Amino acid sequence: MTMVTDNTEADTRHRILVVAERLFREIGYQKTTVADIAKVLRMSPANVYRFFDSKKAIHQGVARRLMGEVEDAAEAIGAAPGPATQRLRELLSTIHHMNSERYVGDAKLHEMVAIAMEQDWDVCKAHMEDIAATIGGVIAQGAASGEFEAPDVRLAALCTCTAMMRFFHPQMIAQSVDKPGPTLDQMIDFVLAGLAPRVNKHPG
Repeated sequence: MTMVTDNTEADTRHRILVVAERLFREIGYQKTTVADIAKVLRMSPANVYRFFDSKKAIHQGVARRLMGEVEDAAEAIGAAPGPATQRLRELLSTIHHMNSERYVGDAKLHEMVAIAMEQDWDVCKAHMEDIAATIGGVIAQGAASGEFEAPDVRLAALCTCTAMMRFFHPQMIAQSVDKPGPTLDQMIDFVLAGLAPRVNKHPG
């Protein structure tokens, strides 16, 4: 078994995660072994273990990578110019579509996510906190511009995430496919209505 010696450690870790993700998609997380990953990379299993001390650590790395891509897309929308209302709509819609395409449309990857939620809760918790912070940033900008009324931005972000859970959480997306309920656009409209400034109507 040979290994390209001029690769940096970070590059080798990245290659291991890319191959692991591919195998998780093709044959499933449970059936994929470290030996399978090593074989594709033309490494020895011992070499893979130099970078990840267990299959679970590889699993965490793949989950973190996939979640990181959603976070990056969300942060790009959050940092873009334009009205906060429009960006929040795009942000909520993008998170749903990315999670739906990645985790729900692919049964084998969905299995991996289910295991992540059971065994690697810290990875999932960090992801949810990152997404909530990005949503909170857009809400704060909307509150500053007068588009939103949100005296407690953190609470508003948590309420938004909770309202969108059916559209964010991979397992809930899968379970809700054929169930009655609001559409994505209807739910986002509801969230935006909840954030809209109150109109004070005085009698007379």
